[in-house]
Amino acid sequence: MTDAKPPLADRMAKIDASGIRKVFDLAAKLRDPINLSIGQPDYDVPEPCKARAVEAVQAGKNRYTVTQGEAALREAIAAGLRKEFGGFDGPILVTSGVSGGILLALWATINPGDEVLIPDPYFVMYKHLVNLLGGRPVFIDTYPDFRLRPERIAAAVSPRTRMIILNSPANPTGAVTASEELRGAVEVARKHNLLVMSDECYSAFSYDGPSPSPWPLYDRVILLRGFSKTYAMTGWRLGYAAGPSDILQAMTTLQQYTFVCAPAPLQWGAVTALGTDVSAHIRDFRERRDLVYEGLKGRFRIQKPGGAFYLFPEAPGGSGSAFAARAIAAEALIIPGGVFSERDTHFRLSYAADRRTLERGIEVLNRLAGEMGA
Repeated sequence: MTDAKPPLADRMAKIDASGIRKVFDLAAKLRDPINLSIGQPDYDVPEPCKARAVEAVQAGKNRYTVTQGEAALREAIAAGLRKEFGGFDGPILVTSGVSGGILLALWATINPGDEVLIPDPYFVMYKHLVNLLGGRPVFIDTYPDFRLRPERIAAAVSPRTRMIILNSPANPTGAVTASEELRGAVEVARKHNLLVMSDECYSAFSYDGPSPSPWPLYDRVILLRGFSKTYAMTGWRLGYAAGPSDILQAMTTLQQYTFVCAPAPLQWGAVTALGTDVSAHIRDFRERRDLVYEGLKGRFRIQKPGGAFYLFPEAPGGSGSAFAARAIAAEALIIPGGVFSERDTHFRLSYAADRRTLERGIEVLNRLAGEMGA
């Protein structure tokens, strides 16, 4: 009698459960945690957007849309991009969140054995999806200041390199790529005919000036943006992609056989969102950034983030996992930096929380750092 075959595909050995989700699950078991782990806004979807989505449901707009997304939403997105970039005539694909767009973009372009250059630290999904597709993630060290250094990118290019992934403002560091850094990275891509995937999920959360995009600089950019963070629509699963027509067509084909389309009635809420002013929320998050940075910089080695809603301090004692375990024991929920990096020297905290939570978190983290001699 032969041994039974394992029930899972071999590819599942290339990924593991998200360290972020493990902390989320832990938070649900605590009565009053100091939750600095959650990467989502603590405000709600704007009321006009909710009303428009409800109206769409009541009007019967609950069936499949075309795979690309509702025409009205695609036209509104294109109008915004034309205004921002001074011109835009490319195709638009409405995706099931930016995460769905990342999967489709990689799936459409990466062959087994292809190398993908990923600045480290990185959003957790990049590494695992590249591995899942049989590609090879090649990490570009951005420590200690999380700046994008084009010379490091150039040194990592090989004959197998297919793509560079850019993420600004960045998760987990909050770093905003400077214009000269971006131009240098694009020049490397142009020289070697590489694709650039630009994850701009946090583009609205740039506090000290706009976050530049590679879209106007190069014709092989896959631009990914969404509604989850800006409009607090994390559960609505809405994003969009723009890029070269052949790649967008391939992504659309893949969406036909996977997601089918983004949630239909919620797309109408997103149309309204594009005309909604959330600048007051952005100002509030900038104040929270300043509160937490100023509150921790005396005890921690920390880079002041320019955007998103994260800080990525160096962990006292040198181990992000060990410090996170101590913090979690004190009911301050943070994420070990090794979830987002090939190093385990830092930790991520989110300031997408109310001020009472942030002040409690500052007090606990500083106390723990003091106990460790920081």
